[in-house]
Amino acid sequence: MSNTHRMFAILFVVLLSPSALGEPTASSRPNFLILLADDMGFSDAGCYGGEIHTPNLDTLAGGGLQFSQGYNTGRCWPSRAAILTGYYAQQVQRDTIPGRLRLGSRPSWAPLLPQRLARLGYRNYHSGKWHLDGPAIPQGFHRSYMIVDQDRFFWPENHQLDDQRLPTPPRDGDFYATTEIATRAVEFLRQHAAEHPDTPFCHYVAFTSPHFPLHALQDDIDRYRERYLVGWDAIRKQRHARLAESGLLSAELSKRMDDVTLSRLSEAELTAQIDPGEVRLAPAWDTLTERQRQFQATKMAIHAAMIDRMDQEIGRIFAQLEAMRAWDNTVIFFASDNGASAEILDRGDRNELGATPGSGESYLCLGPGWSTAANTPFRYHKSWVFEGGVATPFLLHWPEGIATPGTVRRQPAHLIDLAPTLLELAGGSWADFPTAAQGPPTPGVSLVPLLRENPTTWQRPPIYWRHSNTLALRIGNWKAARNRDDGAVWKLFDMQSDRTEMRDVAADHPKRVKQMVAEHAKIEQTFLDDLR
Repeated sequence: MSNTHRMFAILFVVLLSPSALGEPTASSRPNFLILLADDMGFSDAGCYGGEIHTPNLDTLAGGGLQFSQGYNTGRCWPSRAAILTGYYAQQVQRDTIPGRLRLGSRPSWAPLLPQRLARLGYRNYHSGKWHLDGPAIPQGFHRSYMIVDQDRFFWPENHQLDDQRLPTPPRDGDFYATTEIATRAVEFLRQHAAEHPDTPFCHYVAFTSPHFPLHALQDDIDRYRERYLVGWDAIRKQRHARLAESGLLSAELSKRMDDVTLSRLSEAELTAQIDPGEVRLAPAWDTLTERQRQFQATKMAIHAAMIDRMDQEIGRIFAQLEAMRAWDNTVIFFASDNGASAEILDRGDRNELGATPGSGESYLCLGPGWSTAANTPFRYHKSWVFEGGVATPFLLHWPEGIATPGTVRRQPAHLIDLAPTLLELAGGSWADFPTAAQGPPTPGVSLVPLLRENPTTWQRPPIYWRHSNTLALRIGNWKAARNRDDGAVWKLFDMQSDRTEMRDVAADHPKRVKQMVAEHAKIEQTFLDDLR
């Protein structure tokens, strides 16, 4: 055979190889790193218009894809169920009111994502919050560091290594949950690099920041000590201006809602049990007393410190990926499980009057004023299915696989899209996991086409929401929503021209509203039928 013929023969074989055809091989399949924040607002990160220092998240946006219409479920555990099962929470548990999936309640046809990936040769790791049913190790994870106690960042009473309970850290020690979550993640990655260098991995890192209580390291708080004395009205305007200037989101700034709260305490109880500077609602900043302004600014400084520290710890995980030469072929995903929270609670070890704000003896929550700012430019908060509750920062980064890094994707995406996306990238499919009972297809859609191009048309199934009797459905650019306080009244919003949901156009489109309400009911009936 001549050299020319030999060259063409080799080229023919190469062109027919799985990797050349776009089918992942054992050596080319990407790793996965799923990063999840807890109660982080849409505009908290720098790359989403925030003033909080988040250089590592900004790196993901600058070198990957930044979604302007990324969505979660509006609440903690339903979002985690969506990520790790690929189904809406209502599909895998009939009663979705409890704070997490009940042990044994999930049907056999809904295994966790790592169980699906393990069949494809992946090793799987978890570090951080759980909020799902059962232990981690029997469900596809090879290592797990689990924080069950979210009321104590400095001395959790229930945290577990490989499903075995660990001692409570001493109160005079240097334990901090956000740092420990990252330390365990780095530890697992180092072990993987040493023992399984040729095996792809999936690492799910679920931070508990910036979820209440507002606990942060004092050095981090000090960097923001004076920043928020300008108040939530000024911060909202600044963030809105940066969002518009960046081109990420061109939308009207919603009006501050001064009559919405999730406080279980009266005003008198708040001032007596927490601090005289605490407030239940979100009035105009200039109507607050000096004591209230000082106290509220300190709370937001702690919230910012928690996010700043989370970003720093994410940087340590990124450094480990670089050290093990896995950065270029690791798909990194970042989102928040819901919007910022308007809750004001008094639980855990309770708030100790006079305690230093942000310390382990304090128990503070962000509250509706700063939650409104964190969710700029949207209305409402965590546990509502309006945009303030369900819009999330949504980032995808993969140096070897994203064709146009540093670009914005404006197509709607949801956490339920993550599982089918990762399975496709891993070379598998939804049908690769045989179970005793064949389950329904995932309601999500693979985002892989968006990694490689920016199609002018993007077809996806409707996006469904329900939480605490707030209901919503998005089909194309239309979103129908029903508030818990409005009875059976549905509102309709054109998301292309009114992303901040300021203009209810239901009266102009009664037929469309009727069709969308019927579709929402049809989807829910399907969920019930699948659980029978």
